[in-house]
Amino acid sequence: MVTAAYVHIPFCEHICHYCDFNKVFLKNQPVDEYIKALLKEMKRAMKDTPASSLKTVYIGGGTPTALTAVQLNTLLKGMKEVLPLNNIEEYTIEVNPDSIQEEKLAVIKENGVNRLSIGVQTFNESLLKEIGRTHTKSSVEDAIRRSRQAGFTNISLDLMFGLPGQHPVQFIETINEAINLNIEHISAYSLKVEEKTVFYNRQRQGKLTLPPEEDEVIMYEQLLKRTKEAELFQYEISNFAKKGYESKHNLVYWNNEEYYGFGAGAHGYVNGIRYQNHGPIPKYLKAIEQGALPTLHSHKVSPVERIEEAMFMGLRKREGVNIDHFEQRYGRSLLDSFAPQIELLKERGLVVIHDGAIQLTEEGLLLGNEVFEQFIAVLES
Repeated sequence: MVTAAYVHIPFCEHICHYCDFNKVFLKNQPVDEYIKALLKEMKRAMKDTPASSLKTVYIGGGTPTALTAVQLNTLLKGMKEVLPLNNIEEYTIEVNPDSIQEEKLAVIKENGVNRLSIGVQTFNESLLKEIGRTHTKSSVEDAIRRSRQAGFTNISLDLMFGLPGQHPVQFIETINEAINLNIEHISAYSLKVEEKTVFYNRQRQGKLTLPPEEDEVIMYEQLLKRTKEAELFQYEISNFAKKGYESKHNLVYWNNEEYYGFGAGAHGYVNGIRYQNHGPIPKYLKAIEQGALPTLHSHKVSPVERIEEAMFMGLRKREGVNIDHFEQRYGRSLLDSFAPQIELLKERGLVVIHDGAIQLTEEGLLLGNEVFEQFIAVLES
């Protein structure tokens, strides 16, 4: 049963140097037409593969708050008409500190959104310029103040470390700034230089200087230390929350559960099929205009692939992969299926069996990718 939906808004007022998500400059784009097409896609999906009740919705981008208040209202009201949102538990929208005004916050709040994810990345002014962000430390503080005044009690900040020229002290200062704002949730990710980004081109030209690996390790260890002291509990490799404020939507992904993906370039997972929509907006709009779902390609996930996904996504959670739940869901023993891999990882001190689950150790958190690859392409179909 599908209980979650991701909605993609590809428009940005400025393109960040590290971003490889499907996005376009906002100026001269057919935004109103896109919103209409998005609602048509949702309506068709509900007809083809209906859901009785969505528990979580996440609107990401791009920059959703690049839309005007009127456009946001059209989108959110339209979603209430075509999606089963009466019992929604967590409704998130991504927010850019530069584009979140009182009028937009009021529209978002009135339409049932109850969680904001604010893209901060760093509080260091020079690093913000280096990564192509246009906001400032004070604009973040102002965005949070206005969000609180609008009635939002569940706010997450996105942070990044391992940025070009970043020193561990700078990241520690950013962590402290975030904690001092008394927000409910922090997501903190290490920079990955992806193709089709400004940073990728600079790296190819030898013009991108990244921190040494040992500095990244220090940054991550300080992240764990400071969030723990502030009672923001780590529930996933890169995510920290006050008790009860863990992201329910992201847990859908890490628990290998199904979800709709709506919008240009969006990914979804419904009825055992993973799919991706057309990314270019003209192709997305054309597919909708022709009366079809805008699917670019799809893949039926095999039983073995489901198991592999369950392991490398589930192990991201601090609670790990529950052994009994695994057998109930997939009809086979976790310990028998991966006996050699688990034994090897235990010997290396990267995983433990605790509370009926396989979990990463503190060392395993630092070497997560080495753990995950042990569970890929080792089972027979």
